[in-house]
Amino acid sequence: MNQDGRLTLSYRKTRSIGPLHTEGPVIVTSDAKRIITCLGEQAILTNVETGEEICRFLSDTAMITAMALAPSEKELVVVTASLSIHIYPMPSLYSPPTSKAIEPLRHIPKAHDAPVHVVAVDPTSSYVATGSADGVAKVWDLKRGFVTHAFKGHGGVISCLRFHIAESDQDTSGTPNIWLVTGSVDTRVRIFDLVKSNLRSTNAKPFAVLDGHVSVPRAIDFSADGKWMLTAGRDSVVLVWQLHPNSEKPPSKKKTGDGHSPSLPTLAKTIPVSEAVEALAVIEPVTSLLSKSGGEPLHFIIAGEKGIIRIWDAHKGKLLRNLQERQEFLSTDAQELQHIQEAIYCPTAASVVTVHADQNIVFHSLNSLSTTRHLIGFNDEIVDSAFLSTDTNGSNPQDTYLALATNSALIRVYATSKSEGLNSYLLSGHGDTVLALDCSADGRILISGSKDNTVRVWAPVKDQPGQWACVAVGEGHAESIGALSISKKTGVSMPGFLVTGSQDRTVKVWDLTGVPSSSEATSASPQKLSSFATQKVHEKDVNSLDISPNDRLLATGSQDKTAKIFEIQHQQGTRASLKLVGTLKGHKRGVWNVKFSKTERLIATASGDKSVKLWTLEDYTCIKTFEGHTNSVLRVAFISNGQQLLTTASDGLLKLWNVRGEECVATMDNHEEKVWALAVSHDERTVVTAAADSVVTFWTDSTETEQRERDEKREAIVAKEQDLANYVALQDYKNAIFLALSMEHPRRLYNLFSAVSSSRTTESLIDSTTGEILETYEQSSITGNPAVDEVIQTLPAQELSKLLRLVRDWNATARTSAVAQLVLHAIVKLRPADDIKAAFNSQKPYPSSTNNDEVDGDIATSLKQGDSLKDILDALIPYTERHLTRMDRLLQDSYILDFLLSEMDGGIGVMDEDDEQ
Repeated sequence: MNQDGRLTLSYRKTRSIGPLHTEGPVIVTSDAKRIITCLGEQAILTNVETGEEICRFLSDTAMITAMALAPSEKELVVVTASLSIHIYPMPSLYSPPTSKAIEPLRHIPKAHDAPVHVVAVDPTSSYVATGSADGVAKVWDLKRGFVTHAFKGHGGVISCLRFHIAESDQDTSGTPNIWLVTGSVDTRVRIFDLVKSNLRSTNAKPFAVLDGHVSVPRAIDFSADGKWMLTAGRDSVVLVWQLHPNSEKPPSKKKTGDGHSPSLPTLAKTIPVSEAVEALAVIEPVTSLLSKSGGEPLHFIIAGEKGIIRIWDAHKGKLLRNLQERQEFLSTDAQELQHIQEAIYCPTAASVVTVHADQNIVFHSLNSLSTTRHLIGFNDEIVDSAFLSTDTNGSNPQDTYLALATNSALIRVYATSKSEGLNSYLLSGHGDTVLALDCSADGRILISGSKDNTVRVWAPVKDQPGQWACVAVGEGHAESIGALSISKKTGVSMPGFLVTGSQDRTVKVWDLTGVPSSSEATSASPQKLSSFATQKVHEKDVNSLDISPNDRLLATGSQDKTAKIFEIQHQQGTRASLKLVGTLKGHKRGVWNVKFSKTERLIATASGDKSVKLWTLEDYTCIKTFEGHTNSVLRVAFISNGQQLLTTASDGLLKLWNVRGEECVATMDNHEEKVWALAVSHDERTVVTAAADSVVTFWTDSTETEQRERDEKREAIVAKEQDLANYVALQDYKNAIFLALSMEHPRRLYNLFSAVSSSRTTESLIDSTTGEILETYEQSSITGNPAVDEVIQTLPAQELSKLLRLVRDWNATARTSAVAQLVLHAIVKLRPADDIKAAFNSQKPYPSSTNNDEVDGDIATSLKQGDSLKDILDALIPYTERHLTRMDRLLQDSYILDFLLSEMDGGIGVMDEDDEQ
């Protein structure tokens, strides 16, 4: 309801959070300010801080299998499942967002005979290497797009590759050697020298084959000084290789084609890391982790199946720090979703970005050794939502955060402010998928139910905005908890109780006495909740629960097609009980949602029978039924002091209803799948819907805004109409025509041209001395007024095309064809053909006119769409020919009249002569 008490009439979409990353590789710029992700078959560039999409890269509709960004950050290399390589220009940091997809600079079709899974660009941004599943690695010229090297002989799929510029072993020309290091499923690491291979193209064999791994190598990196190479794989070890062994070591007998003997890397250390490694990166030494013993440290990070980033010292073979703790309480399936698939080191920002199997992207700071940002790549199916607030003043909730339950054990918390972009917080604690959420009256306390058969209570963490910690957990249900509700009492830091409903067809009342209302960052384990009442309430799954605003009644909705009302008797810390007082029967399918009115003794139920029913709590009878959705209604909420309803359904729509008239006053659409989640802010000005399509939509009450826009538009129209009347009265036809065209008033424009044509002087002036007929100034004009001729001669391209469309419509009726022919004659005479062509080449579609403004009610305006010049001519020619034929016929008919008159004059003369005789 608006502040002046009027009902809400419409909502307008103000923000939308959609999928950012579904599957495939991820790239982060060195400053960690921009990220490139794969959304379906497209690569998209997004601003990390604002969450704004900058651009998309035009794809070939095939899945992206590998991506790499040149170190210069000027080119992006994308390889797709179609075996094609696309090289795109990379927008600069300050490039504005664009809706136009960026086209590739170069396209290399059929680059390999098998899918490409790894790609890398050399440090000079001159070469790009691709590794395919058939064991072939190719090196391409990045600027010109041709193959420079092809290395075969790998024992299977190439699993990783990396360029390295060797600072020693230079050839005779003084050019440093460029190495390509590859790893494959045969567990070997091979080193190819691009310079030596180029000198002797027939020899494409590696100058070194390193054995040491017993499983697939997945990551290769080099130290900044070029002395060390690190490799890691799924054999749970990291191998440290010395690239330039000391001179006292026996020299290698292997020689290259030019006679030089390169020094082969030697294994210096094997570090067991106790996890299958998917990513490794050598990082700048972390100052806070440096030891006092001195020495030159070599720090690196690894990530893999444990789902955490770990910092190691390569020289000591020692684990220095875990950036976060592993969540051991998760189920096996949930733990697999936490596995890290990629870890990207951003040296400029001193941060590490991890990409997890559940499409979550996490930013870690190496300076603070903490998590700085979470980006949710794909929320999957969103099943519930709730507004949260960290405001300590419970009487004025701010709704600053939004909690989402998705197809995951982690609860997502987004900031409702646009300033934080797509940043989110993850609440971990449940061991399986979270199914239901609810919050206290002040929005500070969050409760959640899960497939792990537990309910958890979350309280805000002190001095950490956006963070909630689990302070209590309730165990006792035999099956998943799919419905819950917490006490609605206001003015308390912690509500007194909560109620849960489960697939085991029972509800439990849990006492919250002694549960803390806030949490410390290092708080102890959550306390155990006590169940004071357990009761079987339905014959099938319990889908929904709601507690009345006065905490006296509980409503339940079930798949057994009924809703029930229970009286709650609860004494803090001692006992609780439920007493059935009413059963609501009438739905033909299961009840998905129940909701009490905040102001009246009414309750609304939403059902799979596509309807919403309103029931009175006096005698539990149905008093109203709302029908309009085309599929199951999943959520319902009261707004405007109980005078209106909001509903969401499986048809993807949000509908606004007036209770009194049982009518739908607005329908909002921004989803493609079932809308499971509906949350209304405390001031009712913001509504959030979230659906199975992974899209979250923020809707803002636009009733006042739209009314103000309508008033402003009406005032502008009145002002323009007054101006038009003034111009016509003053015979200022130039401004009148421009204004009528801009206002899209065809009838008034027609009347204007008609008046100009009628004002043409019909009497000729005769020179008194010579007797010659003189043309008036007006008669020398085509339209009858030189000012109008000038307007037609100088009309802009868009206005000219608009006028020609009106001429086409006027020409279609005999009553208005004269004016149409007059204007058409003026256009043809005064405008060259090139101007007319250009007017239609640069045309834009025109908005539909809101004025039902027809000439004599017969001619519809053509300002609604941009027809081509050919369409205009095709419509003008036949009608013009018809008008010409009609005029010819009228002219011929006029000669008959002349003939009759002349005959009549002759006959009269003969009779006069006879009479005289």
